Amino acid sequence: MVSTPQAAPALSSDSKDRLRLWIRLLRANRLIEAELRERLRTTFDTTLPRFDVMAALYRAPDGMLMSDLSRFLLVSNGNVTGIIDRLVTEGLVLRAQRDGDRRTSIVRLTRAGEEQFRTMAAAHEGWIDALLGGVSGNDARRLATMLKTFRSNWEKQE
Repeated sequence: MVSTPQAAPALSSDSKDRLRLWIRLLRANRLIEAELRERLRTTFDTTLPRFDVMAALYRAPDGMLMSDLSRFLLVSNGNVTGIIDRLVTEGLVLRAQRDGDRRTSIVRLTRAGEEQFRTMAAAHEGWIDALLGGVSGNDARRLATMLKTFRSNWEKQE
């Protein structure tokens, strides 16, 4: 028996607008991310994932459990461990066992790590400001608020 393909349901005008929005967000994200990766590589000889790890640790001066760090960054423990290992070797991160438990590690930036991150973060902020220079401050705040609302609404559906 041969089945005939079902016609896709007609999309509403709002639905098509949302689809176009998603495509534009995705494209903007990809373009900006590619530019940031290149600038981090050429300016600081580092990667975006490494920058993200350092940013998370910078915001947690008392340190983070490795499991919390990977959950926060939405990546596997293995991905975070490799980056942390290199940062520890370079003296930018300290790793310690939690309450003598060898199965859990707490990591935090060293002073050198904090200084290096502050330098990278200042450059990163300038790059973002330039890349999004065509967006007014009011529009940036409005869009950020809209996206934050979207995320909280979407997360409630899970």
